[in-house]
Amino acid sequence: METELKIQKDLFTPLSEEEKKINVEVRPSISYWKDAWMRFKKDKFAIISLVVIVIVVLGAIFIPWLSKYNYSTTDLEQTNLASSAEHWFGTDNLGRDLFVRNFYGARYSLIIAVLAAVINLVIGVFYGGIAGFFGGKIDNILMRIIDIIYAIPLTIYVIIIMAILNKPGSSGSGLLTIVLALSISYWIGMARIVRGDILQLKQQEFILAAKSLGASNARILIRHLIPNCIGSIMVTLTLLIPEAVFTEAFLSFIGLGIAAPRASLGTLANEAMNVIYSYPTQLIFPAVTICIIILAFNLVGDGLSQSLDPKNKR
Repeated sequence: METELKIQKDLFTPLSEEEKKINVEVRPSISYWKDAWMRFKKDKFAIISLVVIVIVVLGAIFIPWLSKYNYSTTDLEQTNLASSAEHWFGTDNLGRDLFVRNFYGARYSLIIAVLAAVINLVIGVFYGGIAGFFGGKIDNILMRIIDIIYAIPLTIYVIIIMAILNKPGSSGSGLLTIVLALSISYWIGMARIVRGDILQLKQQEFILAAKSLGASNARILIRHLIPNCIGSIMVTLTLLIPEAVFTEAFLSFIGLGIAAPRASLGTLANEAMNVIYSYPTQLIFPAVTICIIILAFNLVGDGLSQSLDPKNKR
């Protein structure tokens, strides 16, 4: 037996104008990068660290240029002076102003770190992207090459490169040596991270759609996969720079880095070791500068890892 539903019209009333506005979007839609910047600004340590990095970079650029003292000019009448209004960081055993030399050394350390990071960015992104996208035998071969490179200590690369560049008749350079050494091995971490991201992303529907539309492998890799790894790439890049700063300082400290008369933070620390018991401040200033740079970049990297994570999108 069928029952008829009788709809009572008085139970259904049209929405008022005020009720229609309830579903209006309260927060406007914002882009991924704007949302990431809004979250990054809330991290006070990351913002302070970013300001510190800017100050150090500006100091490394302008202080050696604007100062009345030259980083290499010696004055044997003012050797090993303590900190004063005339020489803020004092002078070394040749009478050179350590404040200027400290920021000049920071300039070379940052140049090496940024150059190495950019080279490693390009190599690591495309190497890891190719390995992750094609997979199979190509992935196995490329990852075994990484394992072989990673098994050899970085110091051996530096010694070999220095032996080649500094042979008779060649013009070796400490700057070129360190950049080449870092470029050989430091891209491995970037490649592994990009490979892992692409192994996940290539299974997504938008990659299948791109293939269905006839997109080539190169276009899918460059236009679709790598841009979606930008968060991991940026975080890894900010962590590569302080790692390169420390490695350069270590290599220069043991005599495998920047050659005189140029100076980096590592060579300044090496020179200060000769008078560490008599004038410890000569070692303290470059060491503190190295620590500040490394800490600032690490805190910025931590802030980026939180702000660029899509899971934290508001």
